[in-house]
Amino acid sequence: MKTRLENVLNRIKKAANVRGRDPETIRLVAVSKTIPTDMVKEAIEAGVKILGENYIQEARKKFDALSSYPVSWHFIGHLQTNKAKYAVRLFDLIHSVDSLKLAHELNKQAKKINKIQEILIQVNISMESTKAGVYEQDALSLIKDISHIENLSVKGLMTIPPFFDEPERARPYFSALRKLRDQIKKESIPNIAMDELSMGMTGDFEAAIDQGASLVRIGTAIFGKRK
Repeated sequence: MKTRLENVLNRIKKAANVRGRDPETIRLVAVSKTIPTDMVKEAIEAGVKILGENYIQEARKKFDALSSYPVSWHFIGHLQTNKAKYAVRLFDLIHSVDSLKLAHELNKQAKKINKIQEILIQVNISMESTKAGVYEQDALSLIKDISHIENLSVKGLMTIPPFFDEPERARPYFSALRKLRDQIKKESIPNIAMDELSMGMTGDFEAAIDQGASLVRIGTAIFGKRK
């Protein structure tokens, strides 16, 4: 585990250096969905600082078992509104907000526990019907609506490109998300930050870093193939 993690961190550093970026500006989210708690614990002890979970039920069990460890928890899966109350209690950052309805529910639940919930807006850049996310042309409008919601804080954007065997084919989707981020930034919307770009996974994270990723979501390269 430690060797695999070091290899991933070295690859992140190398990709950043090639682009002339500070490696410290890129954070690794270790995707721990379906990974047993003891393996997740091993990853934390090897140096993982952020865990990315996709399922609320599973995350709740791991959160309780690992609560003594100083890690940050990120939610990276599709979030149903009826799970919002658990999400705001568990997660420091929710990567996958894609509707005003979900934003209002997260706000309601965050308000109950006196929390400002940090979120990213998930954008379906590839316009695939099987993927969640707001379409690119609707993202600005959604962000403007969310900017008035007081217990949410938008920190940036997230996307999942189509799966390709060749990582280079994902590059245009990462580039499109970066351009969208820059366009939204120019709008200077109050209460909206565009600091984070969550994009890139095991197969394509170097291309994502080249296009400006600040959060890379990596599971297989750290934990090995899922069963």
